Amino acid sequence: MSTIKEIQAKTILTRSKIPGADYCLNPYVGCLHGCRYCYASFMQKFTDHSEPWGEFVDVKTNAAELLEKELKRINKGSVIISSVTDPYQSIEAEHRLTRRCLEILKDTGLSVSILTKSPLVLRDIDLFREFKDLEVGLTISTDSEDIRKLFEPAAPPIELRIKALKQLHSEGIRTYAFIAPLLPMNPERLARRLFPHVDMVLIDRMNYTYKTRMIYNAPYQKARLKVRASGKRYNKSNFPCIGKLRPLVGVLDKKHGLEKWLDRGFTEEIIQRLRRVLEEKEVVLC
Repeated sequence: MSTIKEIQAKTILTRSKIPGADYCLNPYVGCLHGCRYCYASFMQKFTDHSEPWGEFVDVKTNAAELLEKELKRINKGSVIISSVTDPYQSIEAEHRLTRRCLEILKDTGLSVSILTKSPLVLRDIDLFREFKDLEVGLTISTDSEDIRKLFEPAAPPIELRIKALKQLHSEGIRTYAFIAPLLPMNPERLARRLFPHVDMVLIDRMNYTYKTRMIYNAPYQKARLKVRASGKRYNKSNFPCIGKLRPLVGVLDKKHGLEKWLDRGFTEEIIQRLRRVLEEKEVVLC
């Protein structure tokens, strides 16, 4: 069972190191999607949570009030929502922090970029129409639902994300797909599905392989399981239920050849195959 806690944040806008974004806005700490590759798990050290990453969220109940205060010092630039959480994860339906922040941002001169895995983003189309400079992106790392379940166990299905892109794009909202990290896929099939619904595509490789190597590499996985069984040091938080995944990993390894997806030469070929189908779109390699 996930732990949800309400907190009072000290700040809400932070300077960004992400290219093209001046500020980051994260209404929540933590994310319930439980993606096994998530780079944002480092945020746990700034909390008092002992639960594995993906099983807790802190709700910044004063996010909107802080935003109003901090915007008094900022009149230009760009904001990404969000960089270390998903602004439309399931608890946003109840807490509505992202929407409240957007209601404030729409009356500023700031450009806004939203990134999510959730079709809940469709709820706020009415607000998006009021922005002069806004784009919405959906992270879609694979076209395989089996692969999605393996790497993003609690995230919304791929089909719902593509449908969200389609609806947003049909409403005249600038959209992009974030194919990252690059997971096992049929690149032509994914690119063809995305092509009609996006203005831009961002692509990035699997950069934090230490988080997922146990999934990709079956021999390595078995060795780590032996270490755990011996009682020696083992970082359980990265793979809290790897034992349950072993049968699925075996099936998908035969189908997709998982280990080769960590090879840079192989993934470069996949990127080029994506580019060929998307050649009429703006494609950015992160």
